[in-house]
Amino acid sequence: MTDLDDIDRRILRELTRDGRVTNTDLAARIGLSPSACLRRVQELERSGVIRGYRAVLDPSKMGVGFVAYVSVGLSVHTKAAQQAFEQAMAGAREVRECHNITGTVEYLLRVEAADLATYKHFHTDVLGTVPGVASLTTYVVIESSKDERG
Repeated sequence: MTDLDDIDRRILRELTRDGRVTNTDLAARIGLSPSACLRRVQELERSGVIRGYRAVLDPSKMGVGFVAYVSVGLSVHTKAAQQAFEQAMAGAREVRECHNITGTVEYLLRVEAADLATYKHFHTDVLGTVPGVASLTTYVVIESSKDERG
């Protein structure tokens, strides 16, 4: 579905803010009848615009005190090398996001760890042992003034 109208965008904005809103409340916020609102939400889900619903967790309450972004350069630029790296990152619990990017490096990771010592272990004993990794640069998150990940 690529033809989103203003009502669809308003529905998506409200669901992004509160994915647990009842259909009745959502319909009232949007200005639709509950049945029309439900049909639109179901169509957004069916078409894949809405891929799912998630709980937004507080990392600090889950023992995460260290967040960093890590740029990763590979020494070999083949599909097989990329697939091997992506498979290694899929199994790394500290890696919360893995993005193949353009520029001077191939990947950008979002890494969450309990603390600096735990991150150092991950950096050395996990990232540092993946075949084909040529460069690593860590950007430590000091504070996040805006974070809209769901």
